[in-house]
Amino acid sequence: MKLAKLIKLPFYQENHGDLVVAEGRNIPFKINRVFNVRQKKGDLRGKHAHRLCIQLLICANGALEVKCSDTKISETYVLDKPSVGLIIPPGVWADQKYLEDNTILTVLCDQPFDESDYIRSYEEFILFKQNT
Repeated sequence: MKLAKLIKLPFYQENHGDLVVAEGRNIPFKINRVFNVRQKKGDLRGKHAHRLCIQLLICANGALEVKCSDTKISETYVLDKPSVGLIIPPGVWADQKYLEDNTILTVLCDQPFDESDYIRSYEEFILFKQNT
């Protein structure tokens, strides 16, 4: 069983630059929120899970390592191309370690922001998983 799923996004390389497309036909959910995170090499982010929200993580620049856990198994993914995204379903804990300076992570979500959807303590996450 995979905790998260890598998907390929349409990639067009042209003389004057590259284009990566994320739209309804290649994203398996309706996009309700988009945000970007820019970090320095070595920074850690994420460190939470969602109760309901599905996220698609795309590394727009640089590289990052994403560790996913469901309390029983862990998987690690490296995102270093804007044409590859990682779908993280609800109920999966995720940490992101930024591997290069000026790494930019773009996140597409199926839910608008709702603080009550976040599980920010790993101990609370363990209890959540025991009760689902």
